[in-house]
Amino acid sequence: VEAWGLEVFCQNSKGYSPVLTAVVMPKKSDGSYFDADAFRRTTLERFNMSLGTGLAKLAGWVFRIGHLGDFNDLSLLGTLAGVEMALQVSGVPIKQGGVQAAMNVLVNPS
Repeated sequence: VEAWGLEVFCQNSKGYSPVLTAVVMPKKSDGSYFDADAFRRTTLERFNMSLGTGLAKLAGWVFRIGHLGDFNDLSLLGTLAGVEMALQVSGVPIKQGGVQAAMNVLVNPS
């Protein structure tokens, strides 16, 4: 997520959840956030992948990536590839290479 230039909602990496990651959409030039719900719709319609919504106060500007259950390295990379493609299709400005960054960590864990 950080390789895309996006922010994980959890500010303390020690508090990261083992089952989901909440991602903050970037802000537009007018200070509003890119629409997380529109992005999630595009992701579902274009790539048949469902992402979680931001709940309560996070609705509309945060989306959630689930990674629980039978979720191995290949599942993770497929999910991240889907998210990266959907961000691009949706016109959300990101840095390229989030999937590659994840691959680098998986191949060479420190």
